[in-house]
This record gives sequence, structure tokens and C-alpha cells, in this order.
Amino acid sequence: GQAMVIYFYPKDDTPGCTKEACAFRDAYESFTDLGVKVIGISADSVESHKNFAEKYRLPYTLLADTGNEVRQSFGVPKSLMGLLPGRVTYVINRKGKVIYIFNSQLAAKKHITEALNALKEKV
Repeated sequence: GQAMVIYFYPKDDTPGCTKEACAFRDAYESFTDLGVKVIGISADSVESHKNFAEKYRLPYTLLADTGNEVRQSFGVPKSLMGLLPGRVTYVINRKGKVIYIFNSQLAAKKHITEALNALKEKV
């Protein structure tokens, strides 16, 4: 199997999400060097993802979870008193086991450093 970083975020092209997406983009090589696949997931449409990825030259897959099924299967909590879909990153090892979860709505860029640190320690 392949190790993966799956990050859930609230919405395409909003300030925090753009910051996070671009930080994952800028660190993309660090993930691929470790043999890790990066996937971003939100409830936006395929069309919205396509525009977001093109606008910011995002090199990884964005998944359109329009019905929030994937979000629910991971049990991603809402944040800010239930008003916003949570911003949560899951690090999954080659055996398909979740080895690290980082949950922070506000520290968007920290998701990248936390994920990389977890991968370096555990994968």
C-alpha cells in the first residue's frame, strides 16, 4: 500500500483553505520524496475543485465530497461551535492505518509541518 495524507478543509478559495492548499503545494515534493500521496477533500463540486486547483497550480488530487459521506466516514468533527466543517488532517501509513490526526481550524499551515513530522517519525 501507499502512505497517504488526507486533509479535509471547509471550502475552496477561502483565505484559510487557500493558505493550507498552497502550503501543501509548496511542500508537495517533501511528501512525494517520502512516497506519500496527498489528497484534499471538501464538499465543493468537481468544477469548483478544478478551478481552485488551476488557479493555485495544486499538484495533488482534490476530492469532491459533495454529500459529506467521506467526511462522515472519517468522523471529522465540525469546529467553531458547529458552524464550520472541520479542518482536519489524517496521516495514514502503508498498512492503511491512521497513525496521526491533526485538528486545527485556525493554524492552517501547521497541518503541513505536523503531517511531515508524523511521516518522518512513523512511516
